[in-house]
Amino acid sequence: MTLNRLFPATLAPIALLGLTMPAMAEVVVRQQTVRPLPGGLDAVLMVNDNNPELIASDGILLSTFPTGRDASLPVALNGRFDLFSHHVYAGDAEASPESTLWFALLAAPLGDQPVTLTLLEGSTSLSQATKPGQTEAPFLPLPSHMRETTAVVASGPGSRVAGDLLAGRTAPELSHQTWTLKPGEPTRLLRLPMPVAGLDPLLNGRNVQLRLHSSAPVAIATLAGHGQDAKPPSDQAWRTMLSQGILSKKEHRPSPRGSRGKLIYSRVSGVQRGSRWTAEITDPGSRVLDAPQGPMSWPISSLERGTLATGQVQTAELKAFYPGTAWAAHGNYGVEYDLRLPLRNNSTKPVTLQVSLDSPLKGNKTTESLRFRSDHNGPVMFRGPLQIRGLDGTDGEPLGRQTVHLVLRQGQQGPSLGQVTLNPGEQQQVQLRLVYPADATPPQVLTVQPVKQFSRYKRSL
Repeated sequence: MTLNRLFPATLAPIALLGLTMPAMAEVVVRQQTVRPLPGGLDAVLMVNDNNPELIASDGILLSTFPTGRDASLPVALNGRFDLFSHHVYAGDAEASPESTLWFALLAAPLGDQPVTLTLLEGSTSLSQATKPGQTEAPFLPLPSHMRETTAVVASGPGSRVAGDLLAGRTAPELSHQTWTLKPGEPTRLLRLPMPVAGLDPLLNGRNVQLRLHSSAPVAIATLAGHGQDAKPPSDQAWRTMLSQGILSKKEHRPSPRGSRGKLIYSRVSGVQRGSRWTAEITDPGSRVLDAPQGPMSWPISSLERGTLATGQVQTAELKAFYPGTAWAAHGNYGVEYDLRLPLRNNSTKPVTLQVSLDSPLKGNKTTESLRFRSDHNGPVMFRGPLQIRGLDGTDGEPLGRQTVHLVLRQGQQGPSLGQVTLNPGEQQQVQLRLVYPADATPPQVLTVQPVKQFSRYKRSL
């Protein structure tokens, strides 16, 4: 069985420009308006550790320590910063097919004084647990729309960690909240297993996302290593690995920036600028969004050659990155989108609007339509949670703050997240939050449209 079948979106088509559709699928064109998403990314640095995704050798995954020659991305991390890490392990036939790979996070002051490092929020998850107490999120075949109540709803570790961040949950593996980093030698913050023993096939993944604050500049490093006799490497072994400056092998070399032809995005291994996109979605020059007469959409996680004709690339730029890895944070994995829509009815009749997250086909020709598939048989393009406020159900009753998990396939018009009915002159604010999950392929769109909308559709083979 191939990795793509086991991790259908973890090894998703982010590496390529687009996906081909089955010959029998029809394209449905929805006439509408597509606008750039207002707002923008903040200035918080995020260490983005996603290359290699499939770890093939022990070594440094990413290091901001100033030493280590080719293994160093010497960026000082001070105050608020984030860490996003996402990797897969498929066993090691040379050592033991059922060996465990260990993930470690080390940190140290960049000065000669102790530094306090605080975990503000964070979580981690395996794809599959092999022992009790391990946080896991197997790739379950969930429906397109599923509301979270008392139980966690997730499919894949990226989905699980994104939901934990939205809900303010912390995985039990992250027991420490504050560390005192002493100068002189790195402190191990985390040591997490990526086990494959007992799994069929031998394959597991781990997602880690941390929101941190340091009292002074620090350096951090993520590393992968095998232990001995099922035991993890010692702290001294991790420090030796870091001091030797040996990188774990990278994968998926990108197309050069600005090149033509097929675009290979590659995966990210660097430090990006921006961890949160905040937006007040209004009409241009206005403080409100007047109820549209037809569907209106805004891209989420738009990227190079995937702007849906808006010309807007939301991708975070990289302050530093390793040669042969992505030159921008394509996909904005781990970035939180906090979007508010101050809706107003400026007509003389009541209007009911519905809100959805859609996954249109890529296209950069027009902002007057979006293209969708006539079936729901394509690959999964989005698998993750959203938190929504300000919407009602079909019965008109307020839904309150709700968290829903969506599974959207290529070219799928997403299910309604809820409705809002506005009398003439009435205003109401809707809020949507999501952490763009590792198990997704951009772009998606946030759509507002009248419930009773008789759009003109055309079909083409």
